[in-house]
Amino acid sequence: MIPVKGYAAQSPTTDLAPWDFERREVGPHDVQFDIRFCGVCHSDLHQIRNEWFPGIFPMVPGHEIVGRVVKVGNQVKKFKVGDLAGTGVMVDSCRTCENCKRNLEQYCLNGNSQTYNGLEQDHETPTYGGYSKTIVVTEDFVLHISDKLDLAATAPLLCAGITTYSPLRHWKVGKGHKLAVVGLGGLGHMGVKFGVAFGAEVTVLSTSPAKEKDAKKLGAHHFVVTSDPEQVKAAKNTFDFILDTVSAEHDINLYLSMLRLDGVHISVGIPPKPLEVKTFSLMDGRRSLTSSGVGGIKETQEMLDFCAAHQIVSDIELIDIKDITKAYARMLKGDVRYRFVIDIATL
Repeated sequence: MIPVKGYAAQSPTTDLAPWDFERREVGPHDVQFDIRFCGVCHSDLHQIRNEWFPGIFPMVPGHEIVGRVVKVGNQVKKFKVGDLAGTGVMVDSCRTCENCKRNLEQYCLNGNSQTYNGLEQDHETPTYGGYSKTIVVTEDFVLHISDKLDLAATAPLLCAGITTYSPLRHWKVGKGHKLAVVGLGGLGHMGVKFGVAFGAEVTVLSTSPAKEKDAKKLGAHHFVVTSDPEQVKAAKNTFDFILDTVSAEHDINLYLSMLRLDGVHISVGIPPKPLEVKTFSLMDGRRSLTSSGVGGIKETQEMLDFCAAHQIVSDIELIDIKDITKAYARMLKGDVRYRFVIDIATL
């Protein structure tokens, strides 16, 4: 076994703290890479607090992981020692179900193995995430990272990036479309960058007028303050697509009213309580409400390659791991532009 230093929550009521644990030895098809940076996702906080479902403790969060390969198994063909590599929200899946065969491992019918707070495919061994020094992952779930990109700023692409890229690609959002992005946080700012890169006319919908300058800097063409009734009224029946990235409680009916005929509202934020949807909000305009869960490995690599070609990364604030509890508190207040990333050298 490989001894590893990390940060873990021992229970839903304790803060993250140093914790030593072990990872498996590198097998024939495994890649081990030392972690350089790990993004901080809002879901990390949800899970260590048991806000979605009972967790597996001790829990080492982190699923936006990038680093450099230090060892490969004797049957590994896709990676060599020294390569830059990354791992996102999954470290394995059954590989055999119809969804896995379509490169949609995120929808594995037998249950994929989440990078942390999950179980390996033996359904017994807990997984531990990227708030740690090193990780061992089967090569089919390791991603190539271009050396053209800032490595720290690339880390959030493994969740925030693919979570917004995948639905925009699936619904073929692009030139000629009007896209609104609800919320300008870790997910939202990536939604803006991809929407603009795909050729859509992008509007940011936000309760905070102070974010207009940042929205325009990120490339958004328009900005609507959703706490202003007049601006909301003017935006009704406007958008072809709405990408809703908000993880807090909010009135989804307000946004549905802004869709055109046959408009699509895509929810990728995960509020702690169910959203209340009025049937009339959908009926009035034959609107659709849908969602999307990250992306498969093939699509995630496609996204990373697209980002390398177009020089797209996340806007980040690099932090020391000892400041993670403070970072969580700031994240809850929306006080980050736009993603915290842990410098694992500080562990």
